Amino acid sequence: MHIVDRRLNPSGKSLENRQRFLRRAKAHVQRAVGEATNNRDIRDIDAGGEVAIPLDGIAEPRLSHGHGGIRDVVLPGNREYLAGDILPRPSGNARGSGGPEGGFGGDAEDTFQFVLTRNEFLDLFFDDLELPDLAKRRLSNTEHNSLSRAGYAVSGSPANLAVNRTMRLAMARRIALRRPKSDDIERLEAEAASSNDEESRSALSADIEALRAKARRIPYVDPIDLRFRRFEPQPKPVAKAVMFCLMDVSASMSEHMKDLAKRFYILLYLFLTRRYHHVEIVFIRHTDRAKEVDEKTFFESRETGGTVVSSALAEMHRIVTERYPTQDWNIYAAQASDGDNSYSDGPETARLLQEAVLPVTQYFAYLEVGNVDVSRRETTQHTALWTTYDRLRAEWGNLVARKVSERREIFPVFRNLFQRHSTGKIAAYGQ
Repeated sequence: MHIVDRRLNPSGKSLENRQRFLRRAKAHVQRAVGEATNNRDIRDIDAGGEVAIPLDGIAEPRLSHGHGGIRDVVLPGNREYLAGDILPRPSGNARGSGGPEGGFGGDAEDTFQFVLTRNEFLDLFFDDLELPDLAKRRLSNTEHNSLSRAGYAVSGSPANLAVNRTMRLAMARRIALRRPKSDDIERLEAEAASSNDEESRSALSADIEALRAKARRIPYVDPIDLRFRRFEPQPKPVAKAVMFCLMDVSASMSEHMKDLAKRFYILLYLFLTRRYHHVEIVFIRHTDRAKEVDEKTFFESRETGGTVVSSALAEMHRIVTERYPTQDWNIYAAQASDGDNSYSDGPETARLLQEAVLPVTQYFAYLEVGNVDVSRRETTQHTALWTTYDRLRAEWGNLVARKVSERREIFPVFRNLFQRHSTGKIAAYGQ
């Protein structure tokens, strides 16, 4: 008997297959997600959308016959050929529709395109990133609950039914109550059918009816056998952390530079809010003066002026002293600037970094943004701020510095700064 099920799949039926595909093609999809962010607008950088991966990224291993020999093959959808017909040799490239020319003269398709939801996009985007050296200095009073296994229950959701435990209990109950087996009933029926003695057949029939009645009274699976996996929320303390975002908005920062800095900070903001639910973010903008601002002002205000980098570091030190005691908080900082600074402010910037900022921070990331033409000049000269930070990097292992000049460099630099490393060290990155 052949059964063809033409019922439509219920809603969400393909979710498991979709997740399995994303896990299998994860490397290709992550690369496609990174490329998709390079040309997006700042406001749309966290949106899902269509991505494309190479066809060889979705290939699956399969068993097939070896070359040679004679075999019969049934091909679905055949309306032209009969048994014994000779198939013509494919014209053009014989590599199939995935090749550069395609088979049978058809159009070729070199990539596989599909749409990612916003959650899938962000999960893949920040999958292997983390805040470096996040230490549990003093656990926060705020706790988050995570579900953990807590044995079995006699009631629950059908999705949590423990089939193995249920069937084990059902078998134990049937054995204890001596439920008749179907083999025993079939054996007695065979004896009754082959017996020529009427009295013997009557006795066997009575035994068979008694066994069937007992089998009906003792069900194969009873509601008392059902067991469901039970989960209980377990409160877990959370390490407290704060990220300081320092951005230079002085007149020396061109619109291109500000766009690069904002893209970096939007990635950082999405990463922190997506991966960590208990990380506070402090936004500081500075020209020749620094002030703490809200998120909207940080990304949209057009204030401009001179450049004094030490003002941002002093403002960060003030906020840390007043609100974030170092014995309780993990302190992080990310600074973006074009590297220009007042000549007289260089020593003060270095002093604040060495005495007030770097000793209390877990990680300080400096991003220097520049114009494309400036980055391509054949020169060994560095900006005043880069020279200061480069000198301090040899002494402070928690200080890292990177340069970017184009949109396409933001994603790899960001991943390099916050890549998960088993040793807790930051990988070297070409500057």
